[in-house]
Amino acid sequence: MSLIGNILKTYRRPQAVVAEFMVNGAREGRALGFLAGGCIIAFIAQWPRLARQSYIEGQALDMLMGGALYAWIFLAPLIFYILAGLVQFVSYLLGSKRSGAQTRTVIFWAFLATAPLLLVVGVIGGFIGSSGVKTVVEVFWIASFTWFVIAGLRVTGPQSE
Repeated sequence: MSLIGNILKTYRRPQAVVAEFMVNGAREGRALGFLAGGCIIAFIAQWPRLARQSYIEGQALDMLMGGALYAWIFLAPLIFYILAGLVQFVSYLLGSKRSGAQTRTVIFWAFLATAPLLLVVGVIGGFIGSSGVKTVVEVFWIASFTWFVIAGLRVTGPQSE
């Protein structure tokens, strides 16, 4: 299925999508692609908010975008790998035989699948600014990410690859 089709399907049945990924085995290249795609979308999602901040505060837009680029393209992947390592370690302590590649695939896919919500957050931040609507969408993003990770980890379960 296509990337967009899988993202849409994830909002209905996240376990089915992860199960499809695991049929051919968890591959490190696929997981890294999911993470890179999610980080690129998250970086693009920052543009409207950064443009607003630049206009209101009189800061240079290129400096703000450079900081966001550094954060999303260089730091965020490291943070996600650390998160995946912690989840893998806790799972191992709880007796799971899930491979590291499976854990990374699940977490990175959950991030990519919820990245469109980050675009919505960015647009709201750019046009409205900080508001209750933005907070609601951010909470929905966090809840969706958590739900997708838990559902994906359940599919990969205690078995090994």
